Amino acid sequence: MTHPIETRLADLGITLPEAPMPAANYVPYVVVGDMIHISGQISMADGALIKGRLGDDLDIPAGAAAARACGLNLLAQLKAACGGDLSRVKRVVKLGGFVNSAPAFTDQPEVINGASDLMVEVFGDAGRHARAAVGVAALPRGVAVEVEGLFQIA
Repeated sequence: MTHPIETRLADLGITLPEAPMPAANYVPYVVVGDMIHISGQISMADGALIKGRLGDDLDIPAGAAAARACGLNLLAQLKAACGGDLSRVKRVVKLGGFVNSAPAFTDQPEVINGASDLMVEVFGDAGRHARAAVGVAALPRGVAVEVEGLFQIA
């Protein structure tokens, strides 16, 4: 039986990647009651890191695409945490976005919209969430974006 969220993903032409393995001494997610806390997912697509600094060698559309890639990785982790059933997701509660930014770059919200827009595309109104979009001097492995998430499940 296909779940409604899986149908929506298919309708959007989205195939989720495999949930990335942690790169250090942490777990990819922690479930506490009806909340799933997902560790920061770095910008990676098709097994390749999306590197760069916004305002230097990357523009806003490239940054938003990197944030969307982070969002896809969040969804892959969420699916793993939900035992493969994304229909258990009741709400996207909060995303925290970190943007590898040149000192004068101030468009972090537009970059993190790449992940936020994805959540709304996939979950509809339940995808609307609280959020932070923060510029940082560097991110692990030189990636462009990292996004963490908090989700409520049934």
